Amino acid sequence: MVAAPVAFSTTSRRRVLIGATGLAAVGALGLPSLALSSAAVPLSGRNVGEGSVRTRDGTAIFYKDWGRGPVVLLSHGWPLNADAWEDQLFFLASNGCRVVAHDRRGHGRSSQPWNGNDIDTYADDLAAVIEALDLKRITLVGHSTGGGEITRYIGRHGTSRLSKAVLVSAIPPLRLRTPTNPDGAPMAAFDDLRRTVATDRAQFYHELSLPFFGANRPHATVSQGIRDGFWQQCMSAGLKAVYDGIKAQTETDFTSDLKRFDVPTLIIHGDDDQLVPIANSALLQRQLIRSATLKVYQGAPHGLAVTHRERFNADLLAFVKS
Repeated sequence: MVAAPVAFSTTSRRRVLIGATGLAAVGALGLPSLALSSAAVPLSGRNVGEGSVRTRDGTAIFYKDWGRGPVVLLSHGWPLNADAWEDQLFFLASNGCRVVAHDRRGHGRSSQPWNGNDIDTYADDLAAVIEALDLKRITLVGHSTGGGEITRYIGRHGTSRLSKAVLVSAIPPLRLRTPTNPDGAPMAAFDDLRRTVATDRAQFYHELSLPFFGANRPHATVSQGIRDGFWQQCMSAGLKAVYDGIKAQTETDFTSDLKRFDVPTLIIHGDDDQLVPIANSALLQRQLIRSATLKVYQGAPHGLAVTHRERFNADLLAFVKS
């Protein structure tokens, strides 16, 4: 999830295939087993920690499944994977929740198909995971592009399996500048982004970590390790998915989907989000969603689930169990 790009220097291109980046994810370092049906892979029964779901087009969607209790399903941002939620997976599972997080197609440990890197397919892949695991009364949580994914899921599949929804630094309703969305970014900015990603994505991800975590702000305390972990997750995503994902996250209009929300919804956004400015996202979401509560984190960046972890975790757990 990015704002208008700047010019980046060109370095040698490298591809690193990695698994989890946190100590709590050592069980997810290997590639998942793949099923030949549309059901979740039964590695050794329920609550084994990970598995995969085969979608209708044959794509394998990797997921983590930790803990027991009220179900929380977490959808990550572009171009990350389920490991972006490690802090929340560990915290919520340790506090009486069942937490599921998947790698979007083309990202992390999921398959990297040429086709289907669009919001409608992302939402249908999410539905496949939900149905394969037979999840019910879910608190559906989406960060950044993941916020778009869960919004389109509600637009396409409704809320019969949901209890609540949470949008975190989320992209809806629309990022692209149009006559009806004059505060959006121009298409030229996203064209520049495509060129940058195609030219030297490794350097781009390194530099993206600065505004993502607000590490370019005075008195920032973001560690180099956090930035390195972010880079590793980004590099595990296939270039085709990353490239197509720019169109998916910037040109999709979620206005009508937001109007279909009919479950209690929590919106969390930082007022120093340099990538998805709050005025053109969370403030508009609050107007379009019935029964939504907005919490603004003063000074928080796009990656507030990391930089404001304790506050975010507490708010999320309280909302899930309310």
